[in-house]
Parts: sequence; C-alpha cells; structure tokens
Amino acid sequence: MGRLGYSILYVFLAIVAVIQVFPLVWLFMFSLKDNSEIFGLSPFALPTDPKWENYVKAWQGDIGLYFFNSIWITVLAIILTVILASMATFAITRMQWKLSGFVLILFMVGLMIPVQSALIPLFSMFLGVNLIDNPLSIVITYTTYNLPITMMILLGFYYTLPREIEEAAVIDGCSINRLFFQIILPMTTPVMSTTVIINMIYNWNEFIFVNTFINSNKFKTLTVGIQNFIGQYQTDWGPIGATLIISIVPVLILFFFFSNKVVEGISSSAVKG
Repeated sequence: MGRLGYSILYVFLAIVAVIQVFPLVWLFMFSLKDNSEIFGLSPFALPTDPKWENYVKAWQGDIGLYFFNSIWITVLAIILTVILASMATFAITRMQWKLSGFVLILFMVGLMIPVQSALIPLFSMFLGVNLIDNPLSIVITYTTYNLPITMMILLGFYYTLPREIEEAAVIDGCSINRLFFQIILPMTTPVMSTTVIINMIYNWNEFIFVNTFINSNKFKTLTVGIQNFIGQYQTDWGPIGATLIISIVPVLILFFFFSNKVVEGISSSAVKG
C-alpha cells in the first residue's frame, strides 16, 4: 500500500473516530445544560452557561448507592469468574482425565444460550432458594454466564504453556495446588488481564438480570438505578445527562488505559510458543 493508500486509510479512520466520539461529547454538553437549552433551537450548540450543579443534583440522589453497588458486585463477580475459569481451564488442558473433552463442550454450550431464554428458569430457581432481591443472585448469574467466554480466552494460552515447567515443579515436590496458584496462575497474568477487562465491561453495563432479580433500590446497580433517577428528574434533563456521564466514566477510563491489554492478551494466546 502506497502513501496515497495510507493517507486515505488514515482519513477514513479519523472520520470513524469522530463519529464514535461525537455522541459522548454531545452527552457531556447535554449534561451541562438546562431544559431551555436542551430543547432550544440549537440542541447541538455549546452550553452558554455550563450548569455544573447538574452533577451535584445527580449525586444527591441515590446514584452514589447505585455506583457503589455496581463496583462491589462487578469486582466480586470478576474475581469469582476469573478464578473458577482458570481452575477449570487448568484441569481441562493440563490434567489427563477421561471426561475433560466432554466437560469442555458443556462449558462452551453456555456461549449458545441466549440471556432471555434463561430469565424465567433462573427467576424460578432463585425464588425457590429465597435469592430474589438479593445481590448474590446477580453475582452468581454474572459468574456463570461469563465462565464460557472467559475459558475460551484462557484456553489458547493454557494449551501453549510448556509442560517442562510443570514436570520440573512436580519433581521438586510441588503439589497440584501450589503448581496452579504459585506457578501457572502468575504465568497467565497477560491473558487474565484481558478476561478481567472483558468481564468488567459486561458486568458494569448489564441491565436485564438486575432489572429482573432486584426490586429494592438499595441493591440496584447504575444501569437499572438510572431508570428511577429519570423518573425522579423527569422535567430536569440536565441531571439525567449527568447521571449517564457518571455511569460511563469508569468504562471509558478502563478502556483508555487498558485497551492495549486486550490485544496483548489475545495475541499472546494466539502466538505464544
């Protein structure tokens, strides 16, 4: 590809980037306006008098509680998912037992189950064990639903790990538990960082499960809690825009600083060895 081809490619990518970023910029301007500016003749214009107090109004509601719920539920689900997926992947790829292939197929079948088809069975199950309106139901659901995709990312990396390391550790008297937690797990840090980022984005933005299983405001996350916030400020759209900005800031920060980790983790699983 010559210089002209690269120039056309860069111009095209710049246009795509502007199209992708513009909604975020518009939402930020939206959050600094009052109703008269939002519904005025120029809704895309810059705010004449930025209303930073919209963010104060937003935080004075329950958004702080929703934000805290999103953080601890997301973090707990990520820890459980990554640890369990790493254990399962280690057992399937590094240990020899008859049903390892069948168990792997069972996990991968989870990728083909639509979320909507599982809502009623999950609701009935959680209702039977008194976990409706309990954040534990959300943590369990996030963990199980993210296990297949997490294992699929880990598989390629685990298959390429040199067995000589394990053999040397076993000869030195290393147990299976020590082998996994002190040797294998640290070696998979690059690909684990990829799974953490992917799980965080899914858990943070998830709506359907929380909306179905959680009724009390004290357990709702940001994605569902914003619904109540919109009802609370249905005639004051500036604070609504502020709540949306607050809800997407953690994902933007994560993407900005760690997006390269996703590429590194996936490429390391593909070309390692």
